Amino acid sequence: MRRILSILLENESGALSRVIGLFSQRGYNIETITIAPTEDPTLSKMTIQTVGNEKTIEQIEKQLHKLIDVLRVVEIGQSSHIEREIMLLKVQINNYRKDDVKHVTEVFRGQIVDITSTTYILQLSGTTKKLDSFLKIIRNISEVVEVTRSGIVGISRG
Repeated sequence: MRRILSILLENESGALSRVIGLFSQRGYNIETITIAPTEDPTLSKMTIQTVGNEKTIEQIEKQLHKLIDVLRVVEIGQSSHIEREIMLLKVQINNYRKDDVKHVTEVFRGQIVDITSTTYILQLSGTTKKLDSFLKIIRNISEVVEVTRSGIVGISRG
């Protein structure tokens, strides 16, 4: 089962590697990871998407709390929350399907952020499900040359 953990930790050298090391040592896979400083520059917020059952996530949370750099761990994926991911993709264009690419990008509230004579670079944000849906559709319209995704960021509601 897909799980999203929000981790508040010290913004210090080595903190990220200790969290990653914990996942690696225990054999837990990280699907996506994002990290950035908070409004307090001494703290960072990390969002990790992983897969596991309730017992696995409980073990991960307990292990994370043992790390000296970690101040708080919250699983946000099981409660009401907002999540977003950013995707940039380069697609091959030709005159025949150019308008279709523009139309689908608009429908998904994406943007064309770069144009060359043979390619568009598109930017989209939204849930993982939305971005996956867009990719599925755009692959039927145009050749996808390259895709890069940011990983999930999320926040609990209320």
